Amino acid sequence: MSVRFVPVQWNRNKWVYDGLLLAAVMAYLTLFLGYGAGAADATRPVDGAILRMRAFGSCAFFLLTLILCIGPLARLDRRFLPLLYNRRHFGVLTAAVALTHAVYVVNWYFAFAPTPQIEALLASNTSYGQLLGFPIEALGIFALLCLLVLAASSHDFWLSFLGAPVWKRLHLLIYPAYLAVVAHVALGALQDAKNPGFAIFFGAGAMAVSVLHLAAWWRAPTRHRAKGDWVAVCSPGDIADQRARIIRLPGGDRAAVFRDGAAYSALSNACAHQGGPLGEGRIIDGCVTCPWHGFQYRMRDGCSPAPFTEKVPTYNLRLRDGVIEIAASANPPGTAVDPLTVGDPA
Repeated sequence: MSVRFVPVQWNRNKWVYDGLLLAAVMAYLTLFLGYGAGAADATRPVDGAILRMRAFGSCAFFLLTLILCIGPLARLDRRFLPLLYNRRHFGVLTAAVALTHAVYVVNWYFAFAPTPQIEALLASNTSYGQLLGFPIEALGIFALLCLLVLAASSHDFWLSFLGAPVWKRLHLLIYPAYLAVVAHVALGALQDAKNPGFAIFFGAGAMAVSVLHLAAWWRAPTRHRAKGDWVAVCSPGDIADQRARIIRLPGGDRAAVFRDGAAYSALSNACAHQGGPLGEGRIIDGCVTCPWHGFQYRMRDGCSPAPFTEKVPTYNLRLRDGVIEIAASANPPGTAVDPLTVGDPA
């Protein structure tokens, strides 16, 4: 965590993460450029510029597919969490690869157009009323603009300036961008391809994103009904020590009930930094620690330890008939609440 903005808080993990990403991209491009021409469905040699635009375009698709798989994978299995920590770096690299693909397309097909290149690109196909032959150029431009907006707003400055809820909604643009990319490929490259190799990988990638998101949604906490102003959570022993039980409240908010030995406290499930799921983290040095970027909050009041200033809402808890119950309404961020103490949680 940091109480001030710096361009990038580089550390060893970030260097390793980015180094592996760059190495993987370079390896993919090298293999594609080395063997892609031989595997192409063409009666004559594929031009180098076309091969390069295919290499960068397919690379951008697979990178975007991996980005969208990381979130649900981390929710389904904690071992994937390290991939999540610097996912924004992944997104910036994907935007750069996609932009390179677009530059190759424009410079190859519209280099000698009598009108400006972007205008020529948009005017080259205007058959918006049909499915086959739909202007895939517009889909590609839309996806690229979304990726560039997400890359440009990835720094914590924009997160603080816009606020976590607005910033999070803005970054949901990655989903319409991915749908546009899928349509761009399905209505474009796949229509001319005879070699099933890319089609198989393309379909597997899109299917993986869909299946993983459905699996993560299926495991999400169900909404509990309130009995008056209180909502039943679970028995004390059902929460592992140093962990939490996430509960979805009647109003739609999510809370995380943490256990620290015999003491129980409840905080909002949304981290003040980037809306990360606090309930999927654990207690470290007496503080609830977000699994995404390590932001920490004291259990009793939801405040970050000094000198940090972030805070999240807290909830009142009570034990009734052997079941922990949580107040349906949150306390203001930073409100101190005495922890619920249970004699024998097991």
